[in-house]
Amino acid sequence: MSESESDAPEEEAVDAEAAEAETEADEAEESAVEGAQLFGVWSVDDIEYDDPSTRRYLNVTPIAHTMGRHASKQFEKSEISIVERLINRLMQTEENTGKKQRATNIVRDAFEQVHDRTEENPVQVLVTAVENAAPREETVRLKYGGISVPKAVDVAPQRRVDEALKFLAEGTKNASYKSKTSAAEALAQQLTGAADYDVGTYAINQKEERERVAAAAR
Repeated sequence: MSESESDAPEEEAVDAEAAEAETEADEAEESAVEGAQLFGVWSVDDIEYDDPSTRRYLNVTPIAHTMGRHASKQFEKSEISIVERLINRLMQTEENTGKKQRATNIVRDAFEQVHDRTEENPVQVLVTAVENAAPREETVRLKYGGISVPKAVDVAPQRRVDEALKFLAEGTKNASYKSKTSAAEALAQQLTGAADYDVGTYAINQKEERERVAAAAR
């Protein structure tokens, strides 16, 4: 028997031990997270989903800051909590770029205001708001012989969630920029309005407008 053949079982044993250790670490992490609360207050258990198409992209965990561990992996953002994704969206402005702690405090304060207004779990309100604000149709531009023609297309579930978060963040910025309304209060208004499907809310208004344009382009 050659030396390489004799080393093969040892390498397989090492790989098996490493895989087992990784599995145990994942189980330990899941058990530690289980029962934990978001911001130490809000439960993430028993969240109800009304839209099955976006269910797998609305991940809810008690972790609000993953330290960018998913940043280098394509489409791994869907594994991040929807709360952290909202926080990251709020940072995508000139004033809040890179200020994760500031954006986190805004969301924390907004959740408290949402609970005071609705007496519901604000995490559930956020999930419902994202489902309601997610557009189902949009338009693309197709060129036929140099002529640009709009064409209605269905929106992928992952993009639907992305667009809903974008609308909520834009509505928050528009309502609080150079205004006496704080960012937390503006976000709370957006979340409660979108959860109630209030057309006067920016997020719902943008969704309705995008679907109206798409319907005209069918």
